[in-house]
Parts: sequence; C-alpha cells; structure tokens
Amino acid sequence: MGLFIAPLAIAGIAGVLAALIVVVDMVANNYGEVTIDINNGKKEMTVRGGASLLVTLSSEGLYLPSACGGRGSCGACKCKVTSDVGPHLPTETPYMSPQELKDNIRLACQVKVKADIGIEIPEDLFNVKQFIATVKSIKDVTYDIKEVLFDLGDETVDFEAGKYIQLVIPPYNKIKGSTQRAYSMSSRPANRKQIEVLVRLVPGGIATTYVHEHLKEGQKMDLIGPFGEFRRTRSDSIMLCVAGGSGMAPFKSMLYDMLDTGELNREVWYFFGARTTKDMFYMDEMKVLEEKLPNFHFVPALSEPQEGDGWKGPTGLITDVLDTYLKENINSEEKILEGYLCGSPGMIGACNKVMNDNGVTQDNVYYDKFA
Repeated sequence: MGLFIAPLAIAGIAGVLAALIVVVDMVANNYGEVTIDINNGKKEMTVRGGASLLVTLSSEGLYLPSACGGRGSCGACKCKVTSDVGPHLPTETPYMSPQELKDNIRLACQVKVKADIGIEIPEDLFNVKQFIATVKSIKDVTYDIKEVLFDLGDETVDFEAGKYIQLVIPPYNKIKGSTQRAYSMSSRPANRKQIEVLVRLVPGGIATTYVHEHLKEGQKMDLIGPFGEFRRTRSDSIMLCVAGGSGMAPFKSMLYDMLDTGELNREVWYFFGARTTKDMFYMDEMKVLEEKLPNFHFVPALSEPQEGDGWKGPTGLITDVLDTYLKENINSEEKILEGYLCGSPGMIGACNKVMNDNGVTQDNVYYDKFA
C-alpha cells in the first residue's frame, strides 16, 4: 500500500506546483488597464496590459506591418516609443540603425505593454483595415507559384501599386494558432473590389503550405492592409525593374497602374530572371503590355536553359544580363536612372551593386525585400 500511495503523493504535489505556477504567471502578467497614447494625443486607447505592443494594437483595430507574424524576424513592425520601456532587446538591435537606436525606435512585437506608454507611427497606418475576403480563384501560374484572387464583397481597398497585404493564416495541422504573412499585391489599384497575390511554395513554409495545400475557392479569409513604402516615383526617370518568381507581383501591379492612369510614355525596363522555361509566367501579358506601353521593355532571362526549351532570349544570371543592358542598351545621358528591386536579400544586394556600378545612385534604388 505504501508503494502505491507514494506515486499518488508525488503526483499530487506536482499538481499543486503546476497550479501555483499558473497562478504566479497570472499575477505576474496582470498589469491591469493601461493607456497607449499615439502620435501625441492623435489617438488614445485604454487596454489590458500584458501582451506585446503589436498584439495589443491589433486587438484594438490598429494594425502595424508584420511580415513574419510577430516572430521578430522581419523588422517590419518598427515604431517610436516615447516612454521608458527599458533597453533594446537583443532580438531588436539587428534591425536598428545607430540613429534608430538613439531615437528609441522599437519592434512592436518585442515590446511588452506593462504600463502607460506613448508611441509614434506613420499617419497612413490609421487607414489600414481588416477585410473578410472570399477566395474567388486559385490558378497555377507555374509548378510552384499560385495566383490567388480575393473578392472583397461590399468593401473596397485603396492602395498604391507596390504595397503589400497580410494574409491571416488560420490554425491547421502545422500551427495551433493563427499567424500572418505578407504578400505583395499583383492586382490593379483601379480594381478596388479585388486583391490578387502570388504565393510561391516554400518547403516547410507555414503560410505557403496552407495556400498551396489547404486554401480552396469560395473560402473566407482575413486580410490586413495595405502596408509598405515600395512604390514608383512620379517622374520621367527611367525605371529599371528586376525580379524573379513571385517578385513579379508589385511590377505587374505598377505596369497596369501606369496603363490605367495614362502614364504611357515613361521608359521602363523590366528584367525578369528564371532558371528554366517552366519558371517563366505571364509572358503573354507582358507582351500585351509592351504593345500598350510604347516605352516598356520586358527582358526575360534564363540562368539554366534546358535542351528542347527553344529559348532564344538572354541567358545567364539576371545580374549579368542587367549589367550588359545597362552598358549597351540603355541611354541615361539625358534622364536619371531609378532602380526597383523585388526578391531575396541576396538578389537585391547583387543587383544593387550592379546598378551602383553603372551610375544609379543609391538614393534612387528602391526595393521590396522578401522577409
């Protein structure tokens, strides 16, 4: 009997300790009601403390950008904190410039709301909305990229070409709670009732796996946005656009926006890199745009053309193709060159160097970097 009672006693003690831990955690994290002052009195909210600043603001309908879903791995949810909330965390400093550290710019996903706090954010974030959209269509544009078109129903969206939307991924077999991921919009800004994105399958990716394997036409999905600073300037400078894969999205949107707004004569060179012909898409659409935009030049290139592809276009890394065209085909004596890049950090860094080496000043290079 004694041997039987001992395990029960140990189990009872363990249960009591577990309960005490829960109670202590609840007490330690119960900060009561606190006030968040936004932009020096522009907006004020009373909330319950304890959660991150990012989560707390979103629960009140104020959405900061977060390409990684609040994991602290994208650096997108920056805001200025005007109150003392302690020193920067090691998870924040890699995303901060010396000036940002001095100005107390913080990552909202890493700052816990424990007391009254003041913050400053861009005014246009007050216009960010959450949409309950319906999946109108899902199309395979390549073997690993899907074009997803959302219908907004009675809602409308206003955005500049180049901005992105955040998809709210619901719980499924890979995640227990919802999360968010950012995708550039490929849709025409003139069509305010729909949002289109391109989603490339990343092996093991939480959001991309959900979109490719679980999302169905007719399904409801939450979208938050628009966000982002990537946009074209309104000038007569020559646009040099470079992308590959799903980086096509913002440039498709920009080109159709130029067509819809009558910006027909601006010189645009669009360099699109892919490995083989099976990675190429929207070729027919780009040809139609070349016909409608007289100074638009689409330059697709393959880095690994296969036998039987019948490829007659440029070959090699897109950086080499860009370098050749800048030296031989693009006359920049009378107009300023502007670079527009969308892709991985590595691709952006390499293309940025090529542009700088060919006379594109760093101030005139704009990019949308994948998180």
